[in-house]
Amino acid sequence: MFRYRIRRRLEKSAEWFRGWFRAHVILPMYILTKRPIGDITFFQRRLPFIERHEYSQNGEDGIIAAVFAMIGTTNRSCVEFGVEDGMESNTRHLIVKKGWKGLLMDGSHEVLERRVHREFITTENIEDLFRKYHVPKEFDLLSIDIDGNDYWIWKAITTYRPRVVIIEYNAHLPPEESKTIPYDPAFVWDTTDYYGASLLALRKLGEAKGYTLLGTDRNGVNAFFVESSLVPGHFDPLLWPQTYHPPAFKGKAGNRHPKDPRNRGWVDV
Repeated sequence: MFRYRIRRRLEKSAEWFRGWFRAHVILPMYILTKRPIGDITFFQRRLPFIERHEYSQNGEDGIIAAVFAMIGTTNRSCVEFGVEDGMESNTRHLIVKKGWKGLLMDGSHEVLERRVHREFITTENIEDLFRKYHVPKEFDLLSIDIDGNDYWIWKAITTYRPRVVIIEYNAHLPPEESKTIPYDPAFVWDTTDYYGASLLALRKLGEAKGYTLLGTDRNGVNAFFVESSLVPGHFDPLLWPQTYHPPAFKGKAGNRHPKDPRNRGWVDV
C-alpha cells in the first residue's frame, strides 16, 4: 500500500509538471510564433500542485487558460450554471484567482459567499435570469452543466453572446448520432446515462449560432466552443469526429453512468 501511494504521488507530480511545462513554456511559444492550437486537450490540467477537489473537475482550467491566452479577454465576465455548491466548477479559478466577475447558479444550492444563487433554470427563464443579475449582452465565457436540458438552454440564449461556450455533452451517445433528451422544464437527472445531448447535436447547434467546436476534454465531459470569427490564426480544430472522447469519468477509462432502466426516448436534432 505504501509503495502504491508513493508511485501514485510520483505519477501525479509528473503529470502536474508536464501540465505546468506546457502552460508556461510551450503555450507562450505558440503565442510568440503565432502558431494555432490544434488539440486543446494538450493543455488540459489541474492547477494546484496538490490535487484537491476545487476549481475544475477534469482539468478544464488548463484548457480555458490556453483558449483565452490565444484570443484574449474583453470584460472578464463569466456565467456558469449547474455548479452545485460552487466549490468545484469551470469558473472558480477565474473568479477566485484571476479577478473575473461571475454569475453562478444552481437549482439546488445557495452559497452566497461563493456567489452561487439558487435558480432552477429553464428555457423560459434563462434570459430573464441574465437580466435579473445584470449579465452583459456580450461576455467572455458561458459554462452550461445542468445534466439535462443543456442543449435546449443553449438554444434559448439568443440575445446574449458569450465568446467562449463550455457545455457538457453526453459521451454515452456515439459521435455519429445527433440526439438530445426531449425538453422537459422539470427534468432532474437521476444519475443514469439519460441526460443532455450528443456531441454532434451540440456541434450542429453551435455552428447554427456561429460557434466552432474546438474539442472536448479527455474525460468525455465538456465540449469547448469559440466564436467562429476568433478561430483563424488561433486554432486549428481537429477533424470530426476526432474531437469526441468516450466516457472516462473521474479519469478512469470506461467509467460511465449506468444505463437508463426506463429506456426513455431521444429526440433527433
